[in-house]
Amino acid sequence: MKKVLLLIGVLINHISFAQSAEDSVKATINQLFYAMKTSNATLLKDCFADSAILQTIVKSKEGKIVAKTDEVNAFVQQIATLPANAADEQIVFETIKIDGLLATAWTPYNFYYNGTFSHCGVNHFVLLKVNNVWKIQYLIDTRRRQGCKQ
Repeated sequence: MKKVLLLIGVLINHISFAQSAEDSVKATINQLFYAMKTSNATLLKDCFADSAILQTIVKSKEGKIVAKTDEVNAFVQQIATLPANAADEQIVFETIKIDGLLATAWTPYNFYYNGTFSHCGVNHFVLLKVNNVWKIQYLIDTRRRQGCKQ
């Protein structure tokens, strides 16, 4: 009986730890979108690891599908110029996976600009735990106007 209770205790601890780790990953991602919505450059920059990469899947002028890379600092500066509430990206946490210091999250989204629907897609985040805090190392997204659920 003691072994069963011990096993149950270990499982509850493991579930609590996993939930806590997921919550901290979500907190970093939610901070990103809160910073975008409030045009807070400092809070936004703090979401990213020093060597972070931002990419968007787009169709080039020649019609080829490519991953367009943006600099984090340029993205932060662009968001900082927007009025508060102009950039409102509404996400759903569909999947989060964690292994030690590495996490990944899949978040479908709808993006609204100045209160008007602009586009939808999915974000794929790769996060690193740096000094006990989750930071976004890699973010790639899709963007489309058709097939969106608003």
